[in-house]
Amino acid sequence: MGTAAPARWQRVLERAAVPVLLVAGWEIFSRSGVLPESLLPAPSMVALAWADWLTGYSGDTQSHSGRWLADTAASSARVLAGFAIAAALGVGLGVAIGWSRRIEAVIEPTLQTLRPIPPVSWIPLAIIWFGIADKPAIFLVFLGAFFPILLNTIHGVKSCDRDLIRAGAMVGGDQGKLLRFIVVPAAMPSIFAGLRIAVGSAWMLTVTAEMVAVKSGLGYVLWDSYYFLRYDIVLAAMASIGLLGFLSDLAIRAVMNRTLRWRRGATLRGGEG
Repeated sequence: MGTAAPARWQRVLERAAVPVLLVAGWEIFSRSGVLPESLLPAPSMVALAWADWLTGYSGDTQSHSGRWLADTAASSARVLAGFAIAAALGVGLGVAIGWSRRIEAVIEPTLQTLRPIPPVSWIPLAIIWFGIADKPAIFLVFLGAFFPILLNTIHGVKSCDRDLIRAGAMVGGDQGKLLRFIVVPAAMPSIFAGLRIAVGSAWMLTVTAEMVAVKSGLGYVLWDSYYFLRYDIVLAAMASIGLLGFLSDLAIRAVMNRTLRWRRGATLRGGEG
């Protein structure tokens, strides 16, 4: 108890050191006059714009004043919808491909052909298919999140220890039980690695989609502010996206650490994500 609190504060300080130094350097550089403040607003100016966007206390951000929560909710809903669909299909299909050579032979060549196509190149077709609304954004988020989850799941299933499967089969386990009690649990570390990569891609893609296909959300605010040369709002939108991406990853890590408790003590940093 006596040493836990100081150690916790030391970890907090270690993690905060680099961001604090970056922001301080940015503030000093911005106020040095090397670049006009309108082109590179200081963090203090960005914070004021962000505060008005959040609370509407001054009206300085005009049409966006006081709308941060609504914009954040719109973007979060699109990320959640696309990510959930990608997770369900990616894990399910990944387990099937990793487990069955026949399914792998039939499906994987098509998926490997589609995988190198950048998700943003689907924007024209997504707008034609789904129109200007949430659906094209969710579709793009799905595309960005699907392949990291799929590939990591396939890797996790294929990496399952063959001796464990043999032992399960020797005690009478059928394919369903082997998958449920041995293969999928063994693949969970890889599956969570894919989910963590995918949630970052999901945020990148939803912002890209909101720039062109919808009229709400953090990406829309970022692009709209760029047209009106409000770089303080642009940077506030970028910071918002980074913060939400960090929190999303933190949530997945919390679930992962709870699910993979059995790894504690079995790996180099077993309890850490």
